[in-house]
Amino acid sequence: MNPHTQTMTYNRLELLKLMYLSREGDRREGVLHRQSKGWFQVAGMGHEPLAVFSFLMEEGDYLFPYYRDRAMVLAKGVSNAELASAYFAKLGSSSGGRQMPGHYSDRQRNIWSVPTPTGANALPGCGVAWAMQLDEHPNVVVATVGDAASRQGEFYEAIAFAIERQLPIVFIVEDNNYGISTNTEKFNPFKLEVFNENHLVHVDARHPDRVFDVAAPALEKARSGGGPTVIIAELDRLCSHTSSDDHRVYRPLDEIEAMADRDPIVVLSDELIESGELSSDEWEDIKAEINTRVDQEYIAAESEQDPTPDDLMKQLFAPLSTPEPPPIEGGRKWRMVDAINQVFKHGLDHDDSYMFFGEDIEAPKGGVFGLTADLSHEHPDRVFNSPLAEATIAGVGIGMACYGKRPVFEIQFIDFVGPAMNQITQNLATLRWRTNGDWNCPVVMYAPYGAYLPGGSLWHSQANESIFAHCPGLRVVVPSTPEDATALMWTSMHTDDPTLFLIPKHLFRQQMTVSNDIPAVGFGEARVRREGDDVTLVAWGNCMEQAFAAADALADEVSAEIIDLRSIQPWDKETILKSVEKTGRLVVVQEDGRSCSVGQMIISEIMGDSESFCYFVSAPQLVAKPDVHIGYNPVYEYAALPDTNQVIDAIRITMED
Repeated sequence: MNPHTQTMTYNRLELLKLMYLSREGDRREGVLHRQSKGWFQVAGMGHEPLAVFSFLMEEGDYLFPYYRDRAMVLAKGVSNAELASAYFAKLGSSSGGRQMPGHYSDRQRNIWSVPTPTGANALPGCGVAWAMQLDEHPNVVVATVGDAASRQGEFYEAIAFAIERQLPIVFIVEDNNYGISTNTEKFNPFKLEVFNENHLVHVDARHPDRVFDVAAPALEKARSGGGPTVIIAELDRLCSHTSSDDHRVYRPLDEIEAMADRDPIVVLSDELIESGELSSDEWEDIKAEINTRVDQEYIAAESEQDPTPDDLMKQLFAPLSTPEPPPIEGGRKWRMVDAINQVFKHGLDHDDSYMFFGEDIEAPKGGVFGLTADLSHEHPDRVFNSPLAEATIAGVGIGMACYGKRPVFEIQFIDFVGPAMNQITQNLATLRWRTNGDWNCPVVMYAPYGAYLPGGSLWHSQANESIFAHCPGLRVVVPSTPEDATALMWTSMHTDDPTLFLIPKHLFRQQMTVSNDIPAVGFGEARVRREGDDVTLVAWGNCMEQAFAAADALADEVSAEIIDLRSIQPWDKETILKSVEKTGRLVVVQEDGRSCSVGQMIISEIMGDSESFCYFVSAPQLVAKPDVHIGYNPVYEYAALPDTNQVIDAIRITMED
């Protein structure tokens, strides 16, 4: 055994006190819920011995818990009073009242925010562990999941990535044999022998000493560069799944009674009394003191300040700094792909926090479109190929950002984003808001996007910005020129919030002259690309071409003002309103499907404005792809996509008296 491991220990009496404190907090919340005080409760009864891990963790280590790890977070320094505040969803709680009880979070104590989709914490945990490893910090990550969540694909990806990179991470599978009401015996991948036993350690986690026997060497293995361990911790869930459940409905009575007989608190207290380390009277006094304290803390928490409706929108985004002009040479022609590459290079050259990760982004390929060409030659320690695993790309990026890196990660085509959607919608977009600003997540995720490039078919031709515009907390941008692409990318790389950067691949290699002094561009700033008096044309991405072509075709009869939206979320309503006030007519052109789209939203918002409604002299028009997929034959592709004639027709409709 490593000498460091030999010095690792824990105080059994102090652990017993903490386990009982955790149990009493769970019990108290159950009582309060039955009294209709509070709305929900999830307990960790029976899982308390895992607090041994927290006792053995060091400063700088991270805990990625799930919602039954009350004892673990107490041992990591969170107070019962803080958990009481979280139970009542008070403004001063770690989430500001935005998360359910049991969804712990504490940036100062390195306790990552628990997401309800179980298993969604594993990949971000790998991201933190990888950042530690790259910085050569001797710290570890402990990530926990329930046994039912071990069938989640992201859990498999996390273990694979941890083994691939030999990350300093310990996974704990808290195997209580149930996923809500379903016995997991026939689903459990470890019982099905899906995993290589070389990386597994099994333990009866009902007793703290047995937990210590596996925890100490696993943590030391990770800390000394030996890689990950997956610990299968067999224990009992001594309670119902949540306050909305009754386990007596689906668990046999003899099973419930057998679990009570091996309650880890009872077993450990009996051992300490039998050994003379604790007397029965002392134990009763300890329990009475904890009971009183817990009771007082929940009474105090109940009277704390609640959030107000005005608090709802706070911390959705971090405050924005003034954007800076992009670091590329102006007054010359650029292709979008080359200009973005130069921005990436400048970031890597001048800031060690930038990390690049994605499929095929290393040399010699440098990404499918060459966006990262040669960057791995110059920065092999910060530009990495990923596995073909989009959830891994997104989840690891989230973790690295939380550790203090500034990840810029590539999704090879936006069409492939599906496996990453859980991480994007449940973690990336929600993390800052759900922790009341405690955690920032400065991730730039970019992807080639759109069609107008035959041969892409269903899987390489999507324009789907509306999906992501519906994710509060996520910024979404779509540039149409090299100038705007570089400016928006530079802004994205300097914000403390996540940004999805959609790059129209039809425009990748078109040369365009950029300004002598390329201006900075902030989020939510549309650009008037051509002034006009008769009709307002709004477009973005590839559809800017159709807007210009239509305006040119009608130049002798219609003066069109053309607005490049650039930023989808947030979007620049004021610039459009100002234009419509002048023209009285509006045509929106988009590549995305018609239904539930950004274009429909723009028209609805502009028409819904009481002042702008009076400006209209004709009904607004939307030119969009019908609600159909892009086919492989170019006949299908161009039949689906908006074309110049459709835009011309829409303009003429608005010009009719």
